[in-house]
Amino acid sequence: MKTFLKNFIADEAGASAAEYALIIAVVGVGIGAAALILGANVEEAIGNAANDVNECNNASGAAGTWSTASTC
Repeated sequence: MKTFLKNFIADEAGASAAEYALIIAVVGVGIGAAALILGANVEEAIGNAANDVNECNNASGAAGTWSTASTC
């Protein structure tokens, strides 16, 4: 029994698995955070583009005419 306990305490096979699990968890959290930030940025960019298109469609002047003074 004494030999079994010494071998059990000295065995580091489980430590490697725990380290890999910790690395995977940290990388997973990083990927999740990056996805949330990227999603928010894409949503903002699409919203800004939609607002610009909407402003151009509702701009004063005749429909279908192009004005060089406009940014549309």
